[in-house]
Amino acid sequence: MPSANMADAIGAACCVNVVGTPYGPRWDGGYRDNFSSKLWGMAVGMIRQVIDAARPRHTKFCIECMPWMIPSSPDECLRLIEDVDRAEFGTHLDVVNMITTPRRYFYNDEFLEECFRKLHGTIVSCHLKDIMLKQEYTFQLQECACGEGQLDIKRYVRLASAENVSMPMIIEHLTSDEEYAASVRYVQELLHLRNGEH
Repeated sequence: MPSANMADAIGAACCVNVVGTPYGPRWDGGYRDNFSSKLWGMAVGMIRQVIDAARPRHTKFCIECMPWMIPSSPDECLRLIEDVDRAEFGTHLDVVNMITTPRRYFYNDEFLEECFRKLHGTIVSCHLKDIMLKQEYTFQLQECACGEGQLDIKRYVRLASAENVSMPMIIEHLTSDEEYAASVRYVQELLHLRNGEH
């Protein structure tokens, strides 16, 4: 609750959290019951409670997309928005967290288009990172710095900018200032190339 109040007080675009889980030792762990109707109802109630208590005037409350808990797809994001039924609830889009199948990985360009098409008008911020397929069996993916994986980042930036020219895009999960700087430089170079196209 204090974070939601603080976000609104400083005029932040959004306050982001995750649904979490009570079904195992990890608060963000993957468990079967994460996709149960019981947890869905708990999540909807929690989101409404936060929004109704904080009563934000400027800030949207968002739940981050996750690989093994709700919402794990654009359709689940839409359903959550409909069930929460609060104007102050928006989408924080983490596309990489939802790339959990070979099809979404190899056709991530199509998946990006699907996400922005279905969630148009609700997206208030995005996580910006990359994803790579590991060579071990079975199907294993690894999050990585921008430019080290296969995500169509150029398309991602274009779609996010079309949604909101000032869309916050947040780079995360790197380990040093140098890694963050390199990831930012990679994206800046892509933006420069895109802006130079005719």
